[in-house]
Amino acid sequence: MTLPQDRPKILMVDDQPANLHALRKLLAHSGADLIEAHNGEEALLACLEHEFALILLDVHMPGIDGYEVATSILDGDEQHNTPIIFLTAAYDTDLHRMRGYQAGAVDYIAKPIDDYILTAKVRIFLDLWIARRREQELAKQLAERNVQLHREIAERERAEAAARHQAIHDPLTGLPNRLFFVDKFEKALAVGSTRNVLIAVFYIDIDGFKPVNDTHGHAAGDELLRQIADRLRTKVRKADAIARLGGDEFAMIVEGLAGVEPIARIGTAVCEAMGELFVLPDGAPVKIGASVGVAVYPMHGASRDLLLRAADDAMYRAKRAGRNRVEFASPPPAAPPQQPPE
Repeated sequence: MTLPQDRPKILMVDDQPANLHALRKLLAHSGADLIEAHNGEEALLACLEHEFALILLDVHMPGIDGYEVATSILDGDEQHNTPIIFLTAAYDTDLHRMRGYQAGAVDYIAKPIDDYILTAKVRIFLDLWIARRREQELAKQLAERNVQLHREIAERERAEAAARHQAIHDPLTGLPNRLFFVDKFEKALAVGSTRNVLIAVFYIDIDGFKPVNDTHGHAAGDELLRQIADRLRTKVRKADAIARLGGDEFAMIVEGLAGVEPIARIGTAVCEAMGELFVLPDGAPVKIGASVGVAVYPMHGASRDLLLRAADDAMYRAKRAGRNRVEFASPPPAAPPQQPPE
């Protein structure tokens, strides 16, 4: 494990240049950057400019003494957790020790300074600073990794949602595709069988679409399909479903209407919408229509396949009857009577 890149700093405060020189010489190889202050005022200014791993503070100085400096540091926000070792020749009384500890000192070293004691204690506090920095760096890395992990999860969820959307939607029109439509129809029939409601399936085939492709090109045909999809979206409620089955074929599922007449009105509205003029990107007007076949659960069948075939057959009858019109499926043939057991 690597150490923190920035080096620890030690603040040495003493009004005697000779004492500072001795400290500087003794700690030259401690692995820390040494900052000197000759009085209390310089010490407090240094605490505003630097973050220290340790402060070696002379007690008796002119002006602001060591006790006042320690108290100010303890009350501040920048260095209030920085360990302070008092350097003094007058620490041997309980009064001095109590005052020093109340001011925030963590230890005392007597003058004249014992080199071994000073370097040993400095090493302990530098090791503590390095360990604390290492913990802070690990916590920072963990927080950054957590943020990155949340981003990766969110991105994965977006990708999965996009993949699910693409799997059940037509890329050209944005409408649901056949896969979605079949699943929606199955679910609607399952609900309809328990609630005894009408479910109408509309099979829509666009009249006159192929000439648009042949005359104006496939790009114009694609644009026309997008416009058709937009118009069809306006003919269904949010609870209903509309899908592009492929080519110029579309389908709708409408649930819960009270009778055949409102279902027929929806089919008529679809034909009217498709019969209105479309305009291609080059400004060319296009006139098309829609042949609509409708099958209704349960009168035209109870299964998905039977209802879809009935709607498809009705759509072809609409084409044969003149196009751009609505045709309902014929009622299914009655089931043969059951023969009594012999």
